[in-house]
Amino acid sequence: MQIRQSSPLIKIETDHTILCLEISESGQLINSYYGQKLINESEYRKINSLDKFVPGSDDLFNQRLAYVSSGSLNLMEPALSVTHWDGNNTTVLSYVSHNIKKYDENVSLTRIELKDDRYAFFVTLFYKCYAAEDVIEQWAEIRNEEKSAILLNKYASANITIQGNQFLLKSHYSGWGKEMRVDEHVLNHGLYTLDSKLGTRTNLLLSSSFMLSIDEEATETNGNVLAGSLAWSGNFRIDFERFDEYYLRITSGINNYASVYTLEQGEIFTCPSFIYTLSWRGKGQASRNLHAWAQKYQVAQGLSSRVTILNNWEATYFDFDEEKLASLIQNAKELGVDLFLLDDGWFGNKYPRNAANAALGDWIPNTEKLPNGLAALIEKANCEDIQFGLWLEPEMVSPKSVLYENHPDWVLKEPLLPEYYMRNQLVLDLTNPEVQEFIYQTVHGLLTTHPRIAFIKWDCNSLIYNVHSSFLANQNHLYIAYTKGFYHVLENLRKSHPEIPMMLCAGGGSRVDYGALKYFTEFWPSDNTNPYDRIFIQWEYSYYFPAITIDNHVTAMGTQPIKFKIDVAFMGKIGFDIRVNELNENDLLFAQQAVKTYGKIKNLIWYGSLYRLQDPYTHKIASLAYVNPVKDTALVLNYYMPTLFATTIAKPIKMQGLLPDAAYQVEELNTYPNTVSLFESGRIYSGDFLMKIGFNPQVDANRTSVVLLFKKV
Repeated sequence: MQIRQSSPLIKIETDHTILCLEISESGQLINSYYGQKLINESEYRKINSLDKFVPGSDDLFNQRLAYVSSGSLNLMEPALSVTHWDGNNTTVLSYVSHNIKKYDENVSLTRIELKDDRYAFFVTLFYKCYAAEDVIEQWAEIRNEEKSAILLNKYASANITIQGNQFLLKSHYSGWGKEMRVDEHVLNHGLYTLDSKLGTRTNLLLSSSFMLSIDEEATETNGNVLAGSLAWSGNFRIDFERFDEYYLRITSGINNYASVYTLEQGEIFTCPSFIYTLSWRGKGQASRNLHAWAQKYQVAQGLSSRVTILNNWEATYFDFDEEKLASLIQNAKELGVDLFLLDDGWFGNKYPRNAANAALGDWIPNTEKLPNGLAALIEKANCEDIQFGLWLEPEMVSPKSVLYENHPDWVLKEPLLPEYYMRNQLVLDLTNPEVQEFIYQTVHGLLTTHPRIAFIKWDCNSLIYNVHSSFLANQNHLYIAYTKGFYHVLENLRKSHPEIPMMLCAGGGSRVDYGALKYFTEFWPSDNTNPYDRIFIQWEYSYYFPAITIDNHVTAMGTQPIKFKIDVAFMGKIGFDIRVNELNENDLLFAQQAVKTYGKIKNLIWYGSLYRLQDPYTHKIASLAYVNPVKDTALVLNYYMPTLFATTIAKPIKMQGLLPDAAYQVEELNTYPNTVSLFESGRIYSGDFLMKIGFNPQVDANRTSVVLLFKKV
């Protein structure tokens, strides 16, 4: 494609990567290169001339447009499809101008304005660069200055065009209790789409995060990888379309399913951010890029500390009273955790919450279970030097509730169809400002009345069925307006209560994305807490989300010993959901010691760089390491994975992320009472040896998990 010689070369730069945009002879913005930076900057201009594709009589006219619109020369999947005020469905965007704003030494924002020459229709592309993290945050802003309203039929956040011989997509499919299963395959010609139409819990079936290997399948340490994640908690759509043999176009944004958006004259539509990073050192480096960016710039309190929790859910379910909870608070003290979390079942009087069939929306303590209210429990916890947290499901309502009796118009439901209940509940209409205010006041009121509440677990258990809002005039706006309403509530809560930690839960890990994590400090990965299954679930989440955000609880689920359960929970932010009083003497002693051990090494896990050393799929030992920024300390978690009998495992595991010239002493942590470590005290290895030859954690059927600490001498 011919480039206008007088046009600017727009460079979207990080420390190691660059996205080059140029202007074609016809005035359109072209994605000419995305890859490693060149030493000689003047040579970026030479890249486009190497593309020899010229459309012939039987060829599609495929351009590497930076933001593809429909209706003109493009006949493939667009990022943007518009019906203009006069009914015309064709949009041709031309470059108008651009500017770059530098926030600091690490962050800059490039703003590029595009316009249709025939209409007062504008698209502004934003590229926010995080240099040290090699991350780009991209979104689009669509502005209508036409004579009247227009229709946005599709409105993606971003297009990216990648060049390569082959593309392998690593994506994830899920269901309740089986989150983040892996699907990795070659992308052939045609369109492949990851999407959600569920309204809430939008990652329940497919994840909005992915990794793309370019040219050949990447490993943890080698190969070209693009990792992407959409920061949107509603319906999403990510399209992958191959063309011209050597190109792949990625289009990411809000799902336009049942969501044709009417953009009024003078109105601006802002698309959510698409986050992506490019690594040529494998999937591991792509993960570390995302983790570093997320903790510093996106996750709520990403660089702050976290609390260790004892949750009552699996200890009591709905069957508790004040006396039983007081005993559990004492258990939390005995265990040594920071906070006691009161889960579902504490509220509702006319319709008591004694099962999952009533009371959602009636957020008043049940007087039979808690005759002295929440205040007495909070006081009891604080007297034991334990903080107090609370479970809520603010977006939902039970048909059997005072709230529903008083406000039947506050729910999403089709008026001409029977109500459909998922988990005996309906979804409140967050498109309605009155409902948004009710939810805000519910949470704000609890935190204001009880200022010593120190943690919120925010659940969301239903999908949106029978999609209809009695508030909205235009039902096509429902899915988008719901998600924006959700964000509006959270925005107000964060203004009023900026410091309170909040866990994002959605029937398991069905809602985690970087749009929600702007407001939440952490998320619940799965209701499946069997530690063997959790290794796989937590392993896959670790590709996109830092360990500090992943809540891993030790529970009664699974028949494995408590040491294995706790060691698996060390992969992220540890918590407990157990009957402490039923632990035998050694298990209790070990759990108490483990809480103390975790307290000593938690900063390594939370703020260190993650290196996945051996995966749980193809190796008998799964192994991963957390290395601190100065590389003088590393924590290595090792798990025995065979389901069939395996002979002695002697193959060494190669470390990553150490200093080659440094010497490291190895120590085993978190040993069970009355057991002797198999590691000789004071054994020293060079970083070079550990990374080239490796170490043997001595994991086997009798030692199913081993925690090692490598410290620079």
